[in-house]
Amino acid sequence: MKKGEKRKKELLKIGYDMFLTQGYEDTSVDEIIEKAQIAKGTYYYHFESKEQMLEEVIDMMIDNETEMAKQIIKTDIPVPQKIVGIITSIKPTEEEQPIQNALFQPENVLMHHKVRKKLINVVTPLLSEVIKEGVDEGIFKCDNIPERVKMLLIISDGTFNEGKFSEQDISVFIDMTEKLLGAEKGTMSFIYNLIDKSDMEVVE
Repeated sequence: MKKGEKRKKELLKIGYDMFLTQGYEDTSVDEIIEKAQIAKGTYYYHFESKEQMLEEVIDMMIDNETEMAKQIIKTDIPVPQKIVGIITSIKPTEEEQPIQNALFQPENVLMHHKVRKKLINVVTPLLSEVIKEGVDEGIFKCDNIPERVKMLLIISDGTFNEGKFSEQDISVFIDMTEKLLGAEKGTMSFIYNLIDKSDMEVVE
């Protein structure tokens, strides 16, 4: 690894740690520079702004999560468990939530869009590989697998990450997933437990 690349990785790790402990909003570029013991020019040689550092920190997180997902694919666990493992691994940990929350700030809306697009592009081939395995085992009956997976991810993201949703939305999404993949009813019911229900509408 070249010296410049090594320094940039070190800066990303410092930024990651400080965003976790102090929060993104409460961490300044000057504090990162002081922690790294570098000149201001060195920081701006690698990053145009704190926002660019945030985006690259999130890219680093996604790369790490992707490696975890690839390891899950290689295991001998059943296909449904592999799907659970992949979806679970491509998520920030609880301690990484302050970094994830920074994406929801109004000034980071374009970055949020870019990150969501990258996630879909990263997850689609991983899940497609497992769905293909499920087709070979007779669990699913479908063709055009990457296109179906991408469609499901887009619908899932728009339904469960864009505001309030209901119990019925979850039921319909599971039913739609089973039909789109040609699975028997109940095969994908495990999806219910994967959905963050903090934004689910409560029926009184």
